[in-house]
Amino acid sequence: MNFQKTDAAMIMGLNALGVVAAYTLLAISLYMSVDVPLATKGYWGMGIVLLTLSLINVVKYRFDSRALDDRIRQLEEARNEKLLAEFVTEPK
Repeated sequence: MNFQKTDAAMIMGLNALGVVAAYTLLAISLYMSVDVPLATKGYWGMGIVLLTLSLINVVKYRFDSRALDDRIRQLEEARNEKLLAEFVTEPK
């Protein structure tokens, strides 16, 4: 179980590094382009930031939905086990 946490942390770190690198390269690209007006650069920057926030929300809601489904499944399994145990131990 501990290995899974380590792997997940390593993968998250690698993804974070990739996001930082992408934002850095994008910022350099916007800064170095002289043909594009500053207002357009700001508009593109805002769009990228808002798109990132939207993607974070989508992922969060998907994880929340999966966690809820897992919790409901666990409750149903516990209920079924309890019913089965009561049926087996019922005197005849």
